[in-house]
Amino acid sequence: MALVGAVKSVKSNKIKFIMVDVLLGLQWGDEGKGKIVDYFAGQYDVIARFQGGPNAGHTLYLNGQKVVLHTIPSGVFHNNCVNLIGNGVVLDPVTFQKEYNTISALGIDLKKNLFIAEKTHIIVPTHRALDKASELAKGHEKIGSTLKGIGPAYMDKTGRNGLRIGDVLRPDFNTLYDKLKQKHLQLLGNYNFKEDISAWEEEFFTAVEFLRGMNIVNGEYFINDKLNAGKSVLAEGAQGSMLDVDFGTYPFVTSSTTLSAGVCTGLGVAPKWIREVIGVTKAYCTRVGSGPFPTELHDETGELLRKTGNEFGATTGRPRRCGWMDLVALHYTCMLSGVTQLVMTKSDVLDAFKEVSLATGYEIKGKTTQQVPYDLNDAAIKPVYKAFKGWTNKTAGVRSYAALPQEMKTYLAFIESYMGIPVAYVSNGPEREQILKK
Repeated sequence: MALVGAVKSVKSNKIKFIMVDVLLGLQWGDEGKGKIVDYFAGQYDVIARFQGGPNAGHTLYLNGQKVVLHTIPSGVFHNNCVNLIGNGVVLDPVTFQKEYNTISALGIDLKKNLFIAEKTHIIVPTHRALDKASELAKGHEKIGSTLKGIGPAYMDKTGRNGLRIGDVLRPDFNTLYDKLKQKHLQLLGNYNFKEDISAWEEEFFTAVEFLRGMNIVNGEYFINDKLNAGKSVLAEGAQGSMLDVDFGTYPFVTSSTTLSAGVCTGLGVAPKWIREVIGVTKAYCTRVGSGPFPTELHDETGELLRKTGNEFGATTGRPRRCGWMDLVALHYTCMLSGVTQLVMTKSDVLDAFKEVSLATGYEIKGKTTQQVPYDLNDAAIKPVYKAFKGWTNKTAGVRSYAALPQEMKTYLAFIESYMGIPVAYVSNGPEREQILKK
């Protein structure tokens, strides 16, 4: 990797290289980003989460034990890493406290290596109620929200009404909370929706008190001070690129910028510091919730992908929709984020198939295109597939890229050729050591 950012120390005359590498998902989420961040984390000084909320679930396996992270960055299991929850995140204090306690029970001292940006917005109980009311009102047009209050929290952020982490340190926090709550209750009245939030509020204020004991920092100065000290940063994304609020399958998207552009606004760093953009993709496609999915399989093949890949949401437990890898959408998201290298996860799931396929184009109204159309919801898309011979031998036990079956190498080589980006790593199982570097 070529280093592009450097500062010169006045005192020592030494050159220190500084950079931010980005790791993000390229599909509709659930690409296995948590494990990949955990794999790379030991190479960085800082792991920073830059967007999303507790609707994200990053699953890691540590010594065979499953751990799901929702808000806390995936570098917390490395002693040398400092972890920052950036201002682009929306944080649910209750979920955070539960997650914190779960990780602490594993012997991890989060007091030493976890920090929260004071400009991070807070999810309050009435955000959850608004989320539920809004989704019910949409009827059959619902977007598949996880009902965790993410969308309403971001709406308050852009509407300039939100509460932020720094506010919990103010003596008038309860007054600020009550003002926001009353606004939300008026909105809920418009929906003719009632929800008893008393139990939620009790948990909330307990968790707010817990938050007051955290390492709350001025996030933008915190991260830039690290960079100017020559520290390396890995920016960790949540959700997937096709759920980006601007460029995803709107309106079936999340409420934040899931592309590499979100790193700058979600952490407070300048674009000049971004170096590598590592994109994570499954060897096939999945999606949770509503929205267009051109390569979705409604047959035995789709069911076999779901069963073999254990495709159920880490946060919600919902069964994921499954289909073949969509190279049109993948090329699109790589273009938008400037992806420099690919990591392919769950490649071993394809061991179960005698034949595997890749979508190389979309047929729309009799014409073939390799571009994502303006509105995937309205387009009657017929994927154009290229089929590949499967590999009969199991790959989960393979410990080097070179030892992969030739049929899989052919599959990977075609993806690299189509994308113009190297598949630099292949994950062939859930454990840390099951990542093969090319």
